[in-house]
Amino acid sequence: MAQQLLFEIGTEEIPASYIRPALAFLEQTAQDKFKELGLAFGKVRSAGTPRRLTIAVDGLQEQQQTRRQEHVGPAKQAAYDANGQPTKAALGFARSRGLAVEDLQVIATAKGEYLMAVEEIKGRATAELLPSLLESLLRAIPFPKSMRWANSKLAFARPIQWLLALYDGKIVDVAVEDLRAGDTTLGHRFLNPAPVQVQGFADYLERLAAQSVFADLEQRRAMVVAEVKKAVREQAGTEAVPLIDEGLLDIVTNLVEKPHGVCGTFEEKFLALPAEVLITSMREHQKYFPVADQNGKLLPYFVAVNNTEIQDRELAVSGHQRVLRARLEDALFFFNEDKKKPLARRMDGLAGIIFQHKLGTMAEKSSRIAVLTAYLADQLAPALKADALRAAELAKADLLTAMVGEFPTLQGIIGRAYALLDGEKAEVAEAIREHYLPVRAGGELPQSLIGALVGLADRIDTIIGCFAIGERPTGSKDAFGQRRLALGLINIIRSQNLRLSLPELASKALAGYAGKIEAKKDTLSEAMAFIRLRFENDLLAAGKTQAAIEAATSVRFDDLNDCLARIEALEVMRNSADFAVLAGSFKRIANIIKDHQETVVDKTLLVEEAEAEFVVIWNSIAQQVLLLLAQRDYAAVLNALLAMKEPIDRFFEQVMVMDENLVIRQNRLNLLTGMAALIRQVGDISKMDVEQVEC
Repeated sequence: MAQQLLFEIGTEEIPASYIRPALAFLEQTAQDKFKELGLAFGKVRSAGTPRRLTIAVDGLQEQQQTRRQEHVGPAKQAAYDANGQPTKAALGFARSRGLAVEDLQVIATAKGEYLMAVEEIKGRATAELLPSLLESLLRAIPFPKSMRWANSKLAFARPIQWLLALYDGKIVDVAVEDLRAGDTTLGHRFLNPAPVQVQGFADYLERLAAQSVFADLEQRRAMVVAEVKKAVREQAGTEAVPLIDEGLLDIVTNLVEKPHGVCGTFEEKFLALPAEVLITSMREHQKYFPVADQNGKLLPYFVAVNNTEIQDRELAVSGHQRVLRARLEDALFFFNEDKKKPLARRMDGLAGIIFQHKLGTMAEKSSRIAVLTAYLADQLAPALKADALRAAELAKADLLTAMVGEFPTLQGIIGRAYALLDGEKAEVAEAIREHYLPVRAGGELPQSLIGALVGLADRIDTIIGCFAIGERPTGSKDAFGQRRLALGLINIIRSQNLRLSLPELASKALAGYAGKIEAKKDTLSEAMAFIRLRFENDLLAAGKTQAAIEAATSVRFDDLNDCLARIEALEVMRNSADFAVLAGSFKRIANIIKDHQETVVDKTLLVEEAEAEFVVIWNSIAQQVLLLLAQRDYAAVLNALLAMKEPIDRFFEQVMVMDENLVIRQNRLNLLTGMAALIRQVGDISKMDVEQVEC
């Protein structure tokens, strides 16, 4: 039979950002451990609040199955002497497995006959396995920061106060340090703190809810949204709308066990601040939700979510308003002070900010970004060069503002706001903000070409500079976020459909460090390999096949969008039976020619009818292929190449490439090398031979 497991770790208040990752770890690790033990199980669920991390496993098998384990021993020849008597090898093997020699079996393998011992391993009861399993599960949870308390040797996010562990409704005897699991949990710390006895997961959720604890994350998240909307409606009216940021919503959900919303106000003078400043002041420091009208314009309201019921609303509101007012007064002061000095006049101050101690100051970096931006503009958008240069020059100037000093996440955003106040063009101001995008994987990308150009220049400068001084990502070490920068660079190029040579851009970036550092000799090759790996992994995650990706990138990794076009063409063709055979033939060609380089074919040396016919057909197709390659119509190129399937088959059937006559052999190798070189303009299709293609 199968039963339910319920395991709760009760703690002091855990930081909100720790909870979801910890629950995800518990769910996945529990499943992995059950699989290792050969225990079948059903649905795995989790619940959590600031004071508890809980998992429930339905249908957990009551006992392991008895397993048959086979152990191969010495060869039969070494196990018995000439008289058929067991040797020390046989006796020792039997003894090591707790068997008599007579119980050993003889099996035939590819290497001959060997002795084998068959061991019947009786399955253990799940109830016996759970105490150590649950303890190890608790001890393995990773947290960004852990702590120890009292005399405990255990490190955990916060001190553990109680444990609840039930299997089939019975207590599992889990002991961690001086704590022993029971069948009770605790209600809300302030509203209903009494212990509550539970029997199963459904009962657990129901009884906790009666004690003012809503442990189901999605239910509590929906309650937060409802409370926020209700508070706004009651205080600001039905035309007001709370701005519910998903990240903030996740945090607030895990700050409370039962949400209670309250809407407060602030003075209208603070609306003079840029909207992003107001929102950041409320969101980052106070975890408040801003409020706007139907057109998205901020209103002088905010919503706070409390963990306790509000008995005196005016008192609660006044407390929140007082704290927020102090924050906004600071922000308004910084804003007014910053306005006294335009961004352009702050640029010289960048010389006092270190970018990286070997790579120089932010002033030097800004200069390099401007040079790279000008180079990109010349290549891609000459008409935008002046505005792109201006955006590059001002891109880092807001680092010197008091506002960014107070709110580092507003880099670029404040730059845009101040640039507009300084009278800079809207396109330039927007590019200052956009050059930081994307901030994270899957985040917003630059919409303007100017923002994209400055963003590319900034990212390639950092990547190449770090590689030049040997500061390269290894394992979990990535101090400058180069993986994120590389992905951002790739996604900007793809989203803007830019046609540019990445190696040439990287070379230009390295030239910007001339006289500053002595770059490692393999800087460019390693940096390109690093970017290529990010590109390939990104495509694999998107569902592209390894064979198509390798076929395209292994021959040329220069223009990312051109590379992507070749991959997509190979993807379309990979399921074609004819293409699979052609790929197999090309693999044969690649093995024959190896490192051969010559491609000039002497027609007077075509002594076999099959090779002369082959050359005529190939020359005709090659002309068509060259035209299609010029148009970058790679799907059409591959379709055209399918006509070579039968001529290639006939060629290999009737022509001996490695002829004894070295001159004829050379000519035939030249022919195949020229053909291979043209096909490789799309990709090395030998990597997509018939064994790798789904037919």
